Formats: sequence, structure tokens, C-alpha cells
Amino acid sequence: MNIVSYGGGTNSTAMLIECAKRGIQIDLILFADTGGEKPHTYEYVKMFRKWCVANGLPSIIQVQQVNQYGTAITLEQLCLNRNMLPSLAYGWKSCSLKHKVAPQDKYVNNWQPAKDEWKAGRKITKLIGYDADEPHRGNIESDDKYKYWHPLVEWDMGRDECIKSIESAGLPLPGKSACFFCPSSKPNEIMELKEQYPHLLDRAIKMEENADLLTVKGLGRNFAWKDLAKQEDLFGFELPPELACGCYDGE
Repeated sequence: MNIVSYGGGTNSTAMLIECAKRGIQIDLILFADTGGEKPHTYEYVKMFRKWCVANGLPSIIQVQQVNQYGTAITLEQLCLNRNMLPSLAYGWKSCSLKHKVAPQDKYVNNWQPAKDEWKAGRKITKLIGYDADEPHRGNIESDDKYKYWHPLVEWDMGRDECIKSIESAGLPLPGKSACFFCPSSKPNEIMELKEQYPHLLDRAIKMEENADLLTVKGLGRNFAWKDLAKQEDLFGFELPPELACGCYDGE
């Protein structure tokens, strides 16, 4: 049994296209929604869901983190409620674990076909869209429930090959998939957010201003997005230490 964690970006889109082309059976596709994706990602997921069904793949199922009352809660609202920033701003990656991994695991744990597989003593194969340009991200060992497969690495498909696969399917490129307030955003991406979705930048700055900050200056860790947004250009701007987001799915 094969299931896919769909991130809404270039990598996982190309991976599903190639699975359809190569006749690889996919039994379940999950998209974990943090509630903070940019509008173009949500629109792309809607469009690609239709493409998947039309090309013999399952429909993409959207899952979310829920609170103790069973009500969906976004990462943004959680940060506002707790006067904090996403964990990545502090050097941790629990935001992706709680809002990406956990909702998918919960869905599969309650999905009857998966329970039947485990009861029969079989593991489920989880396809993850790390590409051949980043094989170091694929060091995930199998566990009691899952085997992990990185098809793009096996097929030697890097970013360029993924783009070609999407274009050959007659589809537009999805663009980068990431929360609009992601602390791993580069300064130029923050300025692009200011230009493309100024209301989202305002919400990110509101989160930043609402947070009780002691060890970091803001969403940029060593700088506040509010200060960057006031600049007209990035000349001489000090870049923060590189810290990749665990949700990254190509751009």
C-alpha cells in the first residue's frame, strides 16, 4: 500500500505526475494544511486534485491539526493564542511535526485500509518528495508501521527534471509552498510577500508584535520582519543563519 504526503510544491507535484505516468499505484494522498499557506498554494491544490482524479490517482484529502475539543486550529492562531512565534524561529522544528506530520499520522491511524494492512503484519510505504538535489533529507529509517520511499531520488530527478515533468503534463508550476509567516523565509521572499500579499505580511507582523520575545528579535530570528518591511531594498542587509523548514517542498 502506497500513500503520499503532498506538500503542494514542485517536488511532490512532480512525484505524483511521475507515479501516474509510470503506473505506480497510489492508495491515499494527504495534504496537511497549517492554515497558513499562500493563496496560490490553496488554488493549486484545488486544481491538482482534479488532475489527480482525472489521471487515475486518488483525490487529495486535506487534513489539519485539531485542539482538545476536536476543532481545527491553525498554526497562526496557536501562535497568537500563546504569544509566541512558530518553533522554527527559535531553532526547533516542532511546528512541522505538529501541523504537518501529526495530522497525517492521525488520519492514517484511523483509516481502515491502513489498519487492515498493519493487522496483517504489513508495513505501508510512504512516498516523500525529496528530489535528487537533496538526497541528504531522505535519511528516514523504516519503523513499525512505515517504509519510506523517495522516488525522485531513485529516479534521479532534481529540480530541473521536476519542473520539466510538470510542464510536460501541461500544468502550471505551483510555486513555493510554505507558510506566509515561515521563519525560514529569505529577505527577498519577505519583500515578495509584501508586494504580492501585503495583507499576509501584515498578519505575520501582527504575530511578531504579539509574541513575547526574549531570545530572538522576530520571525527572522536575528531580525524582525517589521523592520525589514520598512526598507526599500536589501543592500547591506545581514542574512540570518540558514535554517531549512521541514515543510519545504520545492519552489
